[in-house]
Amino acid sequence: MSRQHATACNLETESRPRATPTRLSTPAELAARLPVEPLLAARIAHQRDVVRDVLAGRDPRLLVITGPCSLHDRASALDYGARLAELAEECADEAVLVMRAYVEKPRTTVGWKGLLHDPHLDGGNDIDAGLAASRGLLIELAELGLPIATELLTPIVADYLSDVLSWAAIGARTTESQTHRERASALELPVGFKNGTDGSIGTAIDAVSAAAHPQCYLGTDRDGRPAAIAAPGNPDAHLVLRGGRHGANHDATSVSRASEALAAVGACERLIVDCSHANSGKVAARQAEVMADLTARRRAGESAIAGVMLESHIAHGKQPLGADLTYGVSITDECLDWETTAAAIRAACGR
Repeated sequence: MSRQHATACNLETESRPRATPTRLSTPAELAARLPVEPLLAARIAHQRDVVRDVLAGRDPRLLVITGPCSLHDRASALDYGARLAELAEECADEAVLVMRAYVEKPRTTVGWKGLLHDPHLDGGNDIDAGLAASRGLLIELAELGLPIATELLTPIVADYLSDVLSWAAIGARTTESQTHRERASALELPVGFKNGTDGSIGTAIDAVSAAAHPQCYLGTDRDGRPAAIAAPGNPDAHLVLRGGRHGANHDATSVSRASEALAAVGACERLIVDCSHANSGKVAARQAEVMADLTARRRAGESAIAGVMLESHIAHGKQPLGADLTYGVSITDECLDWETTAAAIRAACGR
């Protein structure tokens, strides 16, 4: 590099604005303001055990994780939750319904990153308010009687929200991350690792194995202080198939190969299939078709399918983030409408 070029680079670096930290509530402080009451904590512990039993095959019911691609509006989230809680009671003999309640969204480049990061939908990045809004809403949903699921995109978020959750996902973009694997090893709830965006399952199976083993990693304690965390390993880590760039992977051959690969490393052989993303060609309406195929195969004896995931909201489709939002329509990925979702779940339950 020439001296002139180096000088120009240095000048450019020196002119950049610096990152500015803003202090946030610690996990302990937020939990004190928004506690999980003992009766609810006991129910969540039981719901985690139910999910574990379904994944292990001890409970023959179908696990259905369904809900909006992302939560952006408290009223529509609670509306959806109330409908799902009623359907859960109706289908309790055949299925375990879990509400998908995602408050963080991964972005390929830039965009709205979820309720936790931008609760006012204005680009203000009021993360402290977002943490409170997210925890408060998840507690309200759990109080409806529903097991709650979310994607843990930012590892530290688990310290703020994990006590409300019955299931968590590590997404396709972060499954390969050592930090996420380590954090999952400490969680006291089932965690599903999605296959990579290219459709390969190898990194996700490695992640399942890593999360199942004891780990020691650099993290923070409940008061936000740096700490070395000794994690015992998570025996309930498992695989989620979501397709990839080359197409779907919910077919019988793909599921069988994935189950065999899991068995080869001593991991849980049963898995969850995400009916959205590449498995539906990113067309929301096709999710019901994928789910119907999977549940028919389960009835025919395909034992590796423990559950399914759906992206579903009150109304079909998606809308851009703006001033005049339509109630119950996703502002991220396209979602199934409630009526189609309920019909698909009832059909899966033989109703």
